[in-house]
Amino acid sequence: MGKVIKKDVVKRKPGYLYYVDGKGNVCEAKMSRGGKRKKKAKKKVKRKRKR
Repeated sequence: MGKVIKKDVVKRKPGYLYYVDGKGNVCEAKMSRGGKRKKKAKKKVKRKRKR
């Protein structure tokens, strides 16, 4: 596990992953699925069949 050296250096955006590359640069990568809230599922209405 790594150590936290300094906090609040990079302004973070939701849906992005931040990491330090081999050269020591902080990189930003878009997450494939993340940063979005799930929508509430709509309730299905049961309809009565006519006979």
